[in-house]
Amino acid sequence: MRLTHLPSGLVVSCQNERSQIKNRAMAMKVLRSRLYDREMQKRAAEQAEREGKKMDNSWGSQIPQLRPPPVPPGEGPHRTGASVCDADKVLDGGLDPFIEAYLKGQMATDKDDLV
Repeated sequence: MRLTHLPSGLVVSCQNERSQIKNRAMAMKVLRSRLYDREMQKRAAEQAEREGKKMDNSWGSQIPQLRPPPVPPGEGPHRTGASVCDADKVLDGGLDPFIEAYLKGQMATDKDDLV
């Protein structure tokens, strides 16, 4: 029994069994497995091509870290009125001036509510 897959051109033949039906079934199994192998090879080649396009993790290929510019005095947050010129200090956790200004503002509004 000889089977030909027309889209790919694969030809499979099987003459192991005495029955033509069994030979045909066996040839279909072999054809399916060869088509599967061909598809897996094609996908592996596409994956290798994609992997080849990736940049290596060497010096100069990393994304630079961007820091915000220093804020001039008087241009800080409008809710608290607190302003700090050293953005690095704030990013490292120095939030005390903002917390104090917020709490002072809350105390002032509480006193206004009592009057």
